[in-house]
Amino acid sequence: MARTVTVTRKTRETDITLTLNLDGTGKAELDTGIGFFDHMLDGFARHGLFDLSVCCKGDLQVDCHHTIEDVGIVLGTAIRQALGDKQGIARFGSCLLPMDETLAMCAVDLGGRPYFVYDAAFAGQSCGGMDTQMAREFFYAVSYSAAMNLHLKVLYGENDHHKLEAMFKAFAKALDAASRPDPRIQGVLSTKGTL
Repeated sequence: MARTVTVTRKTRETDITLTLNLDGTGKAELDTGIGFFDHMLDGFARHGLFDLSVCCKGDLQVDCHHTIEDVGIVLGTAIRQALGDKQGIARFGSCLLPMDETLAMCAVDLGGRPYFVYDAAFAGQSCGGMDTQMAREFFYAVSYSAAMNLHLKVLYGENDHHKLEAMFKAFAKALDAASRPDPRIQGVLSTKGTL
């Protein structure tokens, strides 16, 4: 069963079309207008082995906020839709990811209850044209739109680029593990019988 979806969202601030294949090979076609954000999404797709296409026309003349947050909303919606009824998936996933001097941790539960915990600090206000504070807004939007429990923490590090990239890659690996089908699981992995 193909787990590929296309989601569109158009507001006065952004116009987004996103296609996600959870069972891809890591191919990405990205055009958000923010080069560094595209780089982060490329790392997410490649290391999660997701195929991801994003086209976003946003009000970048204001700043990067609406573009990054709204892409998070659409990506979270796509994840939720692609997972369908969640029959047979592992549900939980985690990753401890090193990137040079940085170590990031991510844990995911696709149990249907959104919750977000975030712990990361940055030396600068922006990195490559992306406001560093927007990482929190992006992952918050993803977690609530996908109805996932998402914990992200940078345990240590110095370089902002490395911290951001480690978080996106750790999220990719954790999500890949959580969304992966496991033939041993009959129905959904829950004592309640539903997710």
